[in-house]
Amino acid sequence: MEEGIKGGWSNNPPMEAMKEKVVGKLKAEYGGAVSEENEFRGELTIIVPKDRIVEVCRFLKEDEELAYDMLADLCGIDMYTPENRFGIIYNLYSLKTKHRIRLKTFTGEDNHKVPSVTSVWGTANWHEREAYDMYGILFDGHPDLRRIYMPDEFEYYPLRKDFPLMGIPGSLNLPKK
Repeated sequence: MEEGIKGGWSNNPPMEAMKEKVVGKLKAEYGGAVSEENEFRGELTIIVPKDRIVEVCRFLKEDEELAYDMLADLCGIDMYTPENRFGIIYNLYSLKTKHRIRLKTFTGEDNHKVPSVTSVWGTANWHEREAYDMYGILFDGHPDLRRIYMPDEFEYYPLRKDFPLMGIPGSLNLPKK
């Protein structure tokens, strides 16, 4: 069976051709909005400005050739840099082409808001809530942005790089032993 796939009887376009198609279509549709793309170990990552992330995601999902119909994961990152401190990574998958791509967008510490993509993929709801709960990234337009791991009264974000490794003594009311 492995030999048959190498022989070319798979209906899926070769990965390299698919990457070129994705980048070409995005640049044709959005021009400068696709500020950077890079490939590492066969994985394509595209940097998109946060104010264009929803429309780029919608395009990638609704384009018939690309059909990135599955948001496999969305996660936050803390770069701990003065500019573009927080990043959001969108891991997309096309069931039609069996191709994966990664989108990244960044936001600063002072204005850590990013538009929500829940209108594109319903699964973004829980992923965005997790990024909010752990990093404090706010998702504009999210239907129910509230904590899912930490108590509502907890005022910190545990996955930020400036959060102490041992936590903050007294920040949570824990039961006595």
